[in-house]
Amino acid sequence: METSNSASDNVQATEVLPQKPEGSYVKHAMRNMVRKRGTSLKHFALTTIALLGLLIGLAYLTR
Repeated sequence: METSNSASDNVQATEVLPQKPEGSYVKHAMRNMVRKRGTSLKHFALTTIALLGLLIGLAYLTR
């Protein structure tokens, strides 16, 4: 078995990780949802009603 002792074999690669921003997008979104609780609940209710309406409408049309 042959081994090489060149200088390039002894160099260790260091991985450079990007700095994480101060506040992540998810934390920012969660903070906004807590602050605007009424708006979030209203949008959730409208989405739920619209989805149920769509599913019931499709079930009625395809029976």
